[in-house]
Amino acid sequence: MTNPVFPPAPIQRVITALDRIPFSVLILFARGATFSVFMRSGLSKLSDWNSTLMLFHDEYKVPLLPPDIAAYIAAGMELTLSTLVLVGLFSRLSVLGLFGMIAVIQIFVYPTAWPDHIQWIGFMIFILCRGPGAFSLDALIGGWLRGRAAAPVAA
Repeated sequence: MTNPVFPPAPIQRVITALDRIPFSVLILFARGATFSVFMRSGLSKLSDWNSTLMLFHDEYKVPLLPPDIAAYIAAGMELTLSTLVLVGLFSRLSVLGLFGMIAVIQIFVYPTAWPDHIQWIGFMIFILCRGPGAFSLDALIGGWLRGRAAAPVAA
């Protein structure tokens, strides 16, 4: 009696094809998801700024910062950092800023919202640990800087 092959050949072919998808393609989805979550939140703050200010005064109890300043910082971070992540510029630093924002929200604003926050962290952790991939401004600028560093200096 022969041993069955596991996984079966058709499934193994699918797994092999999936294993060949480059990280730089996969990380585009994580960057897009990060952008989507934070950009939508930032745009919603801007769409009704008076309501945003009321939320920061009445519900969002951010320590150490006056509510109006916290609202401006939150909207600015959401709009700016999410855009930087999407285009892949200062990606790791931008994700760290968003992680800080998630921590503040989790600890001080919505402590029971951890199921949402853990999902956000789940796709952002790859950007932090592995970078934005080859299809990013970070990679483009890094390649240009490495090329300049390797170029001989004319005498």
